[in-house]
Amino acid sequence: MKRREFLVGAALLAGTMARSRAADIPAPSSDGLERITAYFNNEVTSGRLPGAVILVQQHGKPVYLKTFGVRDTRTGLAMTADTIFAIHSMTKPITCLGAMMLIDEGKLALNDPASKYIPLFAGTKVGIEITKPDGKHELDLVPPVRPVNIEDLLRQTSGISYDYIGAPWVEQVYSAANIFEGPFNNRQFADRVAKLPLTRQPGTLWRYGHSTDVLGSIIEIISGQTLYEFLKRRILDPLGMSSTKFVLKAPEERARMARPLPSDQILLAGERDRLAHPEWESGGGGLLSTITDYQRFSQMLLNGGEFEGRRYLSPAAFKAMTTDHIGPGSGVGRDYFYFPGDGFGYGYGLAVRTDPGNAKPPPPGSLGELKWDSGSGTYFGVDPKLDMVYLMMQQTQNERSRITPAFKALVYDCYPPELRRP
Repeated sequence: MKRREFLVGAALLAGTMARSRAADIPAPSSDGLERITAYFNNEVTSGRLPGAVILVQQHGKPVYLKTFGVRDTRTGLAMTADTIFAIHSMTKPITCLGAMMLIDEGKLALNDPASKYIPLFAGTKVGIEITKPDGKHELDLVPPVRPVNIEDLLRQTSGISYDYIGAPWVEQVYSAANIFEGPFNNRQFADRVAKLPLTRQPGTLWRYGHSTDVLGSIIEIISGQTLYEFLKRRILDPLGMSSTKFVLKAPEERARMARPLPSDQILLAGERDRLAHPEWESGGGGLLSTITDYQRFSQMLLNGGEFEGRRYLSPAAFKAMTTDHIGPGSGVGRDYFYFPGDGFGYGYGLAVRTDPGNAKPPPPGSLGELKWDSGSGTYFGVDPKLDMVYLMMQQTQNERSRITPAFKALVYDCYPPELRRP
């Protein structure tokens, strides 16, 4: 058999097998979908949530899309499917996809030191808190055992932190550095971060922080474009994510923006900070988007890096992005601040389900599912086993830790018991 005939035959066989598997997956039950509706109706009517948009999609088509409440309690404007949300850390998977595209093209390598692009990282030290004989604590600075590299930035093992995560000295050092002071762009921000001590030796601990912001600066240096220009040309425009951007300029776009409740002071403060720095295109948390935009990104992930006939990553690069790189044998530790959660490892910008976890019974979901969420309450999941993506858009920091697991449980309760658990 000729090679071309073999490849065509293999592709047809794979497509037939995929369609067969999809046909065996039941649709979510109508009773289960009604429970989702009842839950979010109650959240809104009880005053705990101003509004939300929920989408469940299976086999590439929405099976549930509903809006709840209002986008802004001040105006009373109803929530709509095109409402724009600050998606905070759900920016990270998009930025990491951009970096993986550059790796796919040979323009960037996982073992490249960050200092190759941000020279100040060549002098970055690691902070170690020591206890003196008199019982007082003191911060000592030691050289890193190896440089921070691109893989560290992708998998959050750089030792770069957020100011609210880690020992008290971390918050003190980050606060004293005033890294958000005045106007700054991605390169200037990366330079500010490079001057701070790492909270752990590179590659030894999963520690949430500004790693993806530094990665965004490196994308700019390699591409010669701003991060938004790069993402727009390579990802957002091709995927049809026309409402996903860092800054809203048109009045009609700003009118579509969702706003948290007045009591959600942490999230409101975060929004004020975002508006105060329109020049900063934060690759770790600066994007705004809609549920229908992010659905297209999620479906591309479900499709293995392809969407509507266009491939965004080679199969090998996609597998690397969605494989756990911090599990057994990796040398990466976990602590109280391990946000992927029980049963999840971490790839390059995404949590990936690797095992049922320690809870009894295990949380709902499937092995191999991908997910991430944000401090503003947005959430998305990609489940290859059920050929499903599901998304929640809301703006709440106060209630997100309660609502997010409830939402996921409601989605999986739409399926038979044997399909709900890993």
